[in-house]
Amino acid sequence: MPRIVTMIASATEIVCALGCEVDLVGRSHECDYPPSVKALPVCTAPRFEIHGTSREIDERVKALLGEAQPIYHVDPVMLEALRPDVIITQSHCEVCAVSDKDVDRALAQALPRAPTVVSLAPNNLAEVWTSIRIVADALKVSSRGEELIRSLQQRVEHIAQQAATAARQPTVACLEWLDPFMAAGNWVPELVTLAGGRNLFGEAGKHSPWMTFEALLERDPDVIIAMPCGFDLKKTQIELADTAQRNAWEALRAVQSGQVYIVDGNQYFNRPGPRLVESLEILAEIFHPRLFAFGHRERGAACGLALAWRLASAKPQAAKSQHSQ
Repeated sequence: MPRIVTMIASATEIVCALGCEVDLVGRSHECDYPPSVKALPVCTAPRFEIHGTSREIDERVKALLGEAQPIYHVDPVMLEALRPDVIITQSHCEVCAVSDKDVDRALAQALPRAPTVVSLAPNNLAEVWTSIRIVADALKVSSRGEELIRSLQQRVEHIAQQAATAARQPTVACLEWLDPFMAAGNWVPELVTLAGGRNLFGEAGKHSPWMTFEALLERDPDVIIAMPCGFDLKKTQIELADTAQRNAWEALRAVQSGQVYIVDGNQYFNRPGPRLVESLEILAEIFHPRLFAFGHRERGAACGLALAWRLASAKPQAAKSQHSQ
């Protein structure tokens, strides 16, 4: 069996969903699901300080990009010790995760025998399914890949069919960064539509665009969902509170009706892997709680529950839907 190193969290989840976790010998610093993979050696590290506000992190990353410096470091010594047969990385975004360029730099210093490098670049749901197929083929478990894809697609189709019966579709803004504002693109607009919402910002299949608070205020969505890339629920809660203080947050319809939500973008929405279906479930529960009950609300933060934010109390509290469905 091949010795596998995964450089992105979504690839680790795909490998494990294909039943190949036993062949994993190394991972990136971001790979943390399933929890058992945390015992694997770590082959990468960010080249910027990851702690700080959204604004501070944005400035650090842009400074590295301005100097034409890599955002992440891949350890060639570790790779040499692990002797992987297959390395799975990505070329979708050099900022979000370790890229194929980072891997190439390390391989030039490390291994006398070049491993197979599998580079994924999904921009939409169809390409996420393709990524699963590519990984399965590279690991010689193609039939498992097709079975996994069919299972995920069936779950998506079931949710979409049920959401289509809703009496109304709320307008939705998904925020992938909070300072400066960035709307979620790529597969997220598709998830919103499939869950029975009307996406207002960001386009399916295209990279996430920058936006302004003025644009958010002008379009005034029914629902706002904060899902910053790389942030968990706690960090997002802190950042959203800061964002609310610096903007006319209380003027937004979603704030007034208690329809601002925090979700775990790092674990769910920002990872183009099998758990995008769980992300779809979370959205469906938010938009149409009378139609969907997957248990995300009941299990809370342990499974990326969306929490309602009411500015008036300045504290997160249990989600209470205003929708009629």
